[in-house]
Amino acid sequence: MAETVFAKILRGELPCHKLYEDDLVLAFLDVGPLSEGHALVIPKEPAVTLDALSDESAAAIGRVLPRLCRAVQAATAVREYNILQNNGRAAHQVVDHVHFHIIPKPNATEGLGVGWPAKRLDQEAGAALAEKIRAAL
Repeated sequence: MAETVFAKILRGELPCHKLYEDDLVLAFLDVGPLSEGHALVIPKEPAVTLDALSDESAAAIGRVLPRLCRAVQAATAVREYNILQNNGRAAHQVVDHVHFHIIPKPNATEGLGVGWPAKRLDQEAGAALAEKIRAAL
């Protein structure tokens, strides 16, 4: 396993406030939270980015993520939240281990702030790109 803070947590070398654990997934509170209840959900598999994660580990995270969201909502009494998952430095990934953030959004100043510089999709270019992506599947 790569030497990351998450690897140390998984090996029991660093403590965490554990929320959930099974054979494939660990969830715990973020030590640098953006809001109360900010949690991290990680696979035990040492994949750096989501595209490198096995189907089995991805499915395991997918099964538990909604339950964790409901638990964070219940514990914090905050209904709105963001799920964030970054891949690579340019996409703001800091820890080289797949991880999902559950970030409660209690008000305008706490939680995740997002800029969204949307553009307009050109229909012809979109059709060509969709075909390329389908071919890659």
